[in-house]
Amino acid sequence: MVKSSKYKMAGGNGLFFPILGFASIVAFMYLSFGDLFSVVNYKNEISLSFVGRNGSNFVVDDKLFYINGWNSYWFMDHAVHDHTRPRIRAMLQAAAKMGLTVCRTWAFNDGDYNALQISPGQFDERVFKALDFVIAEAREVGIRLLLSLVNNLDAYGGKTRYVKWAWSEGVGLSSSNDSFFYDPSIRIYFKNYVKTILTRKNTITGLQYRDDPTIFGWELINEPRCITDPSGDTLQDWIEEMSTFIKKIDNKHLLTVGLEGFYGPKSPKRKTVNPEFWAADMGVDFIRNSAHSAIDFASVHIYPDQWFKNKSLEGKLKFVADWMHSHIEDGERELKKPVMFTEFGLSDLNKGFDPAQRDEFYKIVFDVIYESAKKKGAGGGSFAWQFLVEGMEEFNDDFGIVPWKRASTYSIITRHTCRLAKIHGGVTPITGNLKNICNGRW
Repeated sequence: MVKSSKYKMAGGNGLFFPILGFASIVAFMYLSFGDLFSVVNYKNEISLSFVGRNGSNFVVDDKLFYINGWNSYWFMDHAVHDHTRPRIRAMLQAAAKMGLTVCRTWAFNDGDYNALQISPGQFDERVFKALDFVIAEAREVGIRLLLSLVNNLDAYGGKTRYVKWAWSEGVGLSSSNDSFFYDPSIRIYFKNYVKTILTRKNTITGLQYRDDPTIFGWELINEPRCITDPSGDTLQDWIEEMSTFIKKIDNKHLLTVGLEGFYGPKSPKRKTVNPEFWAADMGVDFIRNSAHSAIDFASVHIYPDQWFKNKSLEGKLKFVADWMHSHIEDGERELKKPVMFTEFGLSDLNKGFDPAQRDEFYKIVFDVIYESAKKKGAGGGSFAWQFLVEGMEEFNDDFGIVPWKRASTYSIITRHTCRLAKIHGGVTPITGNLKNICNGRW
């Protein structure tokens, strides 16, 4: 998600809030969560193990691990500045209070405001330390991170930025942003970036990223599409090369592609499961792209508002359940790998939108995951797009929520945590007390 750069820090000097306004945000968080801030000063009290895979299941310390997660793509960007850095801790601690276990966030910002990679191979240490901070904060709270390495979209640089770099240096083969996937020079740029990230030594924890179990895994690219080659061959070649490259550097962490889940032109499901006919022409193929041996789990997104123009809400919600069941079936029968729904959201721009509709949408997603978990199935987890804390309206989109502002939504999220914990013993290394979270929700 994140279609444009408007959801980032505004202006060259950042977005500054009055001291009184920021203090009110902190006060609200404290009053809303009581003892949430009592964990601020503890250091490394939570021991995390690497998440592994056993067939179509995630495992931690030989226990099945089903994930109730969320997206806060903005962590690194907000960790750069003193006045916005507290939001990371507030969001992580609020998530721990809900029993959430994994956050998906960006480990990239290419040549844009607060850029991590200023130009090919040139990094801003100030921003790298912000990413260090995000990982260290997550480690202290006991929440893992799924880190995405580049964007298919233009926000935060994306593959278009890499193409512009190659073009400006006179080595680019084409000005098409799809040349990101096939231009040899750009492939070298990206490999150098990936190696720098994976081997980065965190200035706070002292651990190289590839050695830190706080990181759940890596995502190659957010929502890849290669429309100039609808056969899918170009993207598949890129996936195979980059995933193999990553695994040679880091074989401790899990790896996924970052797909939306569309079935390609050779898939029998392209006409029966895809949202509409155009989805088969995006240069992607869920089964083929996820099958390579270096890819540990499949990823799927769920955006019925964006994918359908004329379908009723009832029709969209029916699609959601069918879409999820189809991909979980693929994970179990074809791929023999877990399937994660790494983004799902319902837009508040719909005509006649009511927050109760979003609650219903969340329930459907959570129920499908729960039913899979009961059978030890391949539906490994789900990640809402997106969660924010108070005072972040500037960075919101039509899918974002502050989950504790609506009691019914908050209850749906925590109930899902508790149902998953009850089934498999609760792999929940969180600062909150699971028994307290789940009192009355078992």
